[in-house]
Amino acid sequence: QLQSLMETLSSTEPHYIRCVKPNNLLKPAIFENTNVIQQLRCGGVLEAIRISCAGYPTRKTFYEFVNRFGVLGPELLEGSNDDKIACQKILEKMKLENYQIGKTKVFLRAGQMADLDARRAEVLGKAARIIQRLMRTYIARKQFVLVRRSTTHLQSFVRGTLVRNLYECMRREAAAVKIQKNVRRHKARESYLLLQAATVTLQTGLRAMSARKEFRFRKETKAAVHIQARWRCHRDYSHYKNMQRAVLTYQCAWRQRLARRELRNLKMAARETGALKEAKDKLEKRVEELTWRLGLEKRLRTDLEEAKAQEIAKLQETLHDLQLQVEEAKTMATKEREAARKAIEEAPPVIKETPVLVEDTEKVNSLTAEVDQLKALLQTERQATETAKKEHAEAERRNEELMKKFEGAEKKIEQLQDTAQR
Repeated sequence: QLQSLMETLSSTEPHYIRCVKPNNLLKPAIFENTNVIQQLRCGGVLEAIRISCAGYPTRKTFYEFVNRFGVLGPELLEGSNDDKIACQKILEKMKLENYQIGKTKVFLRAGQMADLDARRAEVLGKAARIIQRLMRTYIARKQFVLVRRSTTHLQSFVRGTLVRNLYECMRREAAAVKIQKNVRRHKARESYLLLQAATVTLQTGLRAMSARKEFRFRKETKAAVHIQARWRCHRDYSHYKNMQRAVLTYQCAWRQRLARRELRNLKMAARETGALKEAKDKLEKRVEELTWRLGLEKRLRTDLEEAKAQEIAKLQETLHDLQLQVEEAKTMATKEREAARKAIEEAPPVIKETPVLVEDTEKVNSLTAEVDQLKALLQTERQATETAKKEHAEAERRNEELMKKFEGAEKKIEQLQDTAQR
């Protein structure tokens, strides 16, 4: 009994275990309902079951739920690795209510687990039936192919035998027919010659009599045909007039209907064409504005580059002139120093020597400062030129993007024109 109890517990999913005494006699196979109910009521089991059913008695982890009920929505599990989202999608597909999704488990109301199991059993039953059907089809087809192959071999043998017998019969029949043909031809020729002579004589008299009857009949027929022609001409002419009036009336009504339909289609096409034309005009104006802006920006950029190039050239020329002046001043200063040194060596010292040297040094310092300023200005101009080049490259990139947009707009205009023509 303990072994069977353990097997039962391992095959089911009990939430808790409660020992109940089935009877007061302590004998097997005797189950007293009132005693058991009293024990369950006193032990609080019924109250616990009622509370559990009122809440969420069934609790499954996300992995267990997806592993058990994933067959209800296999398309929901494709491309999704989150078990929580998969559980929620399966419950939404089954249209269950009052369930809860926790952090690690799914909480179901009482009876919802049974509904899911029933639907799972239904899906598995359908799958099993499909597998059985395909397997039975395969076995039946295999047997059918085997029987068909055997039947084909047997039929080929029987048909060969029948065809050989038929050929022998046809050969004998052809020989008999050939003999009969020759005999019948001889008899028929003899009878034909006799009948020909009698027939020629009889035909001569009959043809003369029939010719006289034919001439008289043609004469009467010609008069009757002339009368019938007159009558039928009058009748057909009146019928033709009536039919012509009816056809004209029907044609007018049909053409009126077609004209109304064509007018309605033309009105609708005119509305669509007007809307497309307005869109086309707007796009053309936008394209013209973009091209004008692009040309203006190109002209401004070229003017700016030319002005910068001229200014840089002017600055380089002034820098070169200043460098020449500095070199000339240095040479003059060295010459004056040499002359002053010679004069000092030859004559007594002069008071004005120091101011001259000071003035020369001041000029040199001012010239070097101007040269440094010009170098700094030239450096700034080079930086401005580099920035202008970068802006020019950016503007070219923008122009390419605008040209791509313009091409896309042209394609759209062509598509709109095609749709308008259709």
